[in-house]
Amino acid sequence: MSLSERRRQFERASRADPLVTPKTKFHKLFGVSNSAKVIPGGLQLGVVNLDNVVDDVDAFAFACTMVFPPADEVYFTAYVRSGTQAMISRLTDMKRRGADAAVAATVEDEAEEEDGLGYAARNNNTVVVLADDGHFYLRNQGFWDTLPTNRAAFGPPIPVDRINVALWPPAASAQRSLLAREFIGYLARFTGREKVHEIRVWEDASAVSAAMRRMPDSVPIDEIRTAIAALGGVYPDALIDRFHVGLNHLAHKHFVILPGISGTGKTLLARQYARAVHGIPSLDAPDPLLFICPVRPEWTDPTGLTGYFDVLQNRYVVPPFLEAMLVATAYPDAPVFVVLDEMNLARVEYYLADILSSIESQHPVVLHSNSVPLEGSTGGEIPPRLALPANLFLIGTINIDETTNTLSDKVLDRSVVVDMSHVNLTRFFEVLTGREASLAPSVQVCAAVLEPLNALLAPHGLGFGYRLAEEFVRYHAFAVSRLGSESGAVIDDLLVQKALVRLRGGEAQRLMLSGLAATLNGYPRALEVIARLIAELEELGTFQNAR
Repeated sequence: MSLSERRRQFERASRADPLVTPKTKFHKLFGVSNSAKVIPGGLQLGVVNLDNVVDDVDAFAFACTMVFPPADEVYFTAYVRSGTQAMISRLTDMKRRGADAAVAATVEDEAEEEDGLGYAARNNNTVVVLADDGHFYLRNQGFWDTLPTNRAAFGPPIPVDRINVALWPPAASAQRSLLAREFIGYLARFTGREKVHEIRVWEDASAVSAAMRRMPDSVPIDEIRTAIAALGGVYPDALIDRFHVGLNHLAHKHFVILPGISGTGKTLLARQYARAVHGIPSLDAPDPLLFICPVRPEWTDPTGLTGYFDVLQNRYVVPPFLEAMLVATAYPDAPVFVVLDEMNLARVEYYLADILSSIESQHPVVLHSNSVPLEGSTGGEIPPRLALPANLFLIGTINIDETTNTLSDKVLDRSVVVDMSHVNLTRFFEVLTGREASLAPSVQVCAAVLEPLNALLAPHGLGFGYRLAEEFVRYHAFAVSRLGSESGAVIDDLLVQKALVRLRGGEAQRLMLSGLAATLNGYPRALEVIARLIAELEELGTFQNAR
């Protein structure tokens, strides 16, 4: 979209505001000579031709733009309605002063104004400044390099009723310059946050909609449960409730850890919950406020989360976690979710120490030691320090096995742990059949094997989750329908290839092996595996299927 078209669309949106009527003076300050700029003490909106203002004007509107690197444009329109008569009075007074000065100049060589400023007899070049006290001040000759502290001589303060703001490009991204967002905060500090409103002008697939600006604690839990179920989630309501409360019971800290066996839907729950809160009805639709951060085993410091300066590329590398912090900073009224996937693959205390400290102390996270922002790999600027946003929701998923690290008391003390080890295969198979009726024959056959099998394995920490169950069913359906394979033979193959591969234990699992042998009678390949493990137990005192 061209610059001129963006300006036209913003102007149309600004004119649609209820404060604008046919008698409103609407001014476009998009040009080079009359564009907005920051000055000490305020913001100069531009130079406006207000010479033809008549007494029946009911409001003023000034549409402006500011550009911030790398490529962000902040469009804003300031409206004056309650102060219309004060503005007209100031315009009339300035013209009078200018006319009086012209008369005085014919009598004396110099004519000095009481406020130290000169005035013109016309208002065709009126400087409009929004001061740091939230009011407009005008002059019709010259410019203010610095707005004086004492403004009593500039006429009555002219209140601002509303400022509408729109950002280009509209996407939610860490590429959004922090300067652009800080500028909006700058306006809000002047006028009060209640008067500054961000409006939707340009649609974008990754833009932040009104629904995405709801904090989770404001969304009814029934709506969240329903949305998660519609997205295919199979969880007890109590689990969803515990997860919801764990994330939202504190205003300054949102940190939940989801432990459980592999395949129970820990990461999936986080994805579904985020979309339920954001009002996104599909898992396939992008969610710009959800970030998945896979943890790597070699992480021993915070750089995997908060980034580092790459001296070869001469820029700051921005990993997904830091990108989430930047987006949350840019959109403080929208919940941003971060998933630390398999967070205990590395020592959590090593790479998460800075974040844990910031969560508790509420001190900013130190990113680098430069006194000025650095260029980031996402295109935006990275400040030396960044506060952990209160709208950042942190979710960690962990698997408990011999390849992972245990969590220290420091981590457990700073989080809410919601166990996801329990699975409801019966309910899962019902949902799967309802979602894909073509799988019903395979579901019926596989469920009869998997449910009693899981009942034997789960008490020993060897049960399986929904992922294995679904893949088991889909493998069976494909082999039977596409290859014409015999159903029992496929089940036998799947038991060996999927369901029994993690079997391990010692004397305490002897009865489990005996139960498996009885349950899987009729599946020769599976029985052969069980017989081998029993022999291994007899010989070594332990057994392990997959090595």
